Amino acid sequence: MSLEEASRQLEAAIHDARVSFDCILLEELDRAHTNAITARAAVDAAEQAVRVELERRQADKEGSEKAGSGAAEAESD
Repeated sequence: MSLEEASRQLEAAIHDARVSFDCILLEELDRAHTNAITARAAVDAAEQAVRVELERRQADKEGSEKAGSGAAEAESD
């Protein structure tokens, strides 16, 4: 999942939370509950996407740091 997908998931969560809020005001509690659950699921999906991207970037950073230190060691030989 990409960061673009995370953004879409957060937009969906905002929409579902608003619908849930409106349903509560209308006392449509079953629909409010359903939309609250789907909002939560969308937030969880977005959080997962962001976490995966953070881990990927951290791994890339560590890989480039190791490659840089290996080049420095080769120069010192």
